[in-house]
Amino acid sequence: MPIVSREIEINPDLRIGGSKSFFLIGGPCVIESGEHAAFMAGEIKGICSRLRIPYIFKASYDKANRSSRASFRGPGLDEGLRILKTIKKELAVPVLSDVHETCQVEKAAEVLDVIQIPAFLCRQTDLVMEAAATMKAVNLKKGQFISPPEMKNVLDKALSQGNERILLTERGTAFGYNNLVFDVRSIPQMKKWGFPVIIDASHIVQRPGLEGSSSGGESEFIPYMAKAGISVGADGLFLEIHNKPSEALSDRFNSLILNRLEGLLRSLLLLRKARDEGDETTG
Repeated sequence: MPIVSREIEINPDLRIGGSKSFFLIGGPCVIESGEHAAFMAGEIKGICSRLRIPYIFKASYDKANRSSRASFRGPGLDEGLRILKTIKKELAVPVLSDVHETCQVEKAAEVLDVIQIPAFLCRQTDLVMEAAATMKAVNLKKGQFISPPEMKNVLDKALSQGNERILLTERGTAFGYNNLVFDVRSIPQMKKWGFPVIIDASHIVQRPGLEGSSSGGESEFIPYMAKAGISVGADGLFLEIHNKPSEALSDRFNSLILNRLEGLLRSLLLLRKARDEGDETTG
């Protein structure tokens, strides 16, 4: 029998998971400016509205885990949250960003609809529990250094706070130096716990540290990873999206170019429909 996750309320106007269509979490890796973030949010919202795909805007206010000290990190907590709050209000879209320290959580929860725990920090007990204690939806990204079954321990930390608005994200597993691999078994393995599972098709094609002072990537494989994840039951899709990836200030090698987004989403809708019809046939 196919595994169906529970529905999660993001805000009073948006519920995701369950038997609903897949949803998109997408945007630039980092907030480059208020104008650029608003432009990207507006463009992606327009595409998702036409296709009736639930949408959550994502961008980091601070990329605290950049490879090099000299790399651009973003506008910081206060300015970044101000920008996200403006986008949320003016474009009427839910917003997501990641927290890196427990001292950021309270302020972040005042603005964010979804608080994200970065993959590198998924085993930071205090951070996971502090985020979950806000009762906001929390996206737990699977560390590239742990197996899918080990994410149950991370999930249990969040659930211990009485918060069941939890999302789990697969973003690849370390495969030697400078490479990641996506084991499709991770989607059904994590879905058995009953919570929506997301395929991060951007970070799976990342090549960590390949450029020396930054990560590389193979963005041409993003559509393949997205299709693989949706075909095996992913409830949602996570994408780094940029209108000019070659000029992006973070993750330029593993960002999907904006003008390819609609075509990819249309193909995923067809794939999801075929998957659902197949599930009904096989029971």
